Amino acid sequence: QVQLVESGGGLVQAGGSLRLSCAASGRSFSTYTMGWFRQAPGKEREFVALITRYDSTSYADSVKGRFTISRDNAKNTVDLQMNSVKPEDTAVYYCAADRSTWSSVRSGQYDYWGQGTQVTVSS
Repeated sequence: QVQLVESGGGLVQAGGSLRLSCAASGRSFSTYTMGWFRQAPGKEREFVALITRYDSTSYADSVKGRFTISRDNAKNTVDLQMNSVKPEDTAVYYCAADRSTWSSVRSGQYDYWGQGTQVTVSS
């Protein structure tokens, strides 16, 4: 089945930048909607960003203008460029893949998930 592996997490100061990457297995990557979600301790998993098979993008209001999602179908990867990070961005970040026709910000629609990578923003 499809495997997703995140990398690039770590400790960063407020105002700094970090780039997360997600590597996917399989031959159908280019057809998937790819999303990034995050979860802080004691909180629900929340939508961060997505990119469709047509390269349309969507962002949570909390990250709009600071984060950028992109994909490289030749490499089966999706990235999340995080700029001007804030302490409230601290969370475990998850990469996810959705096989369906219509994209969604709802985590329940996504079929495959990575293991997560920790991002900690210090103040």
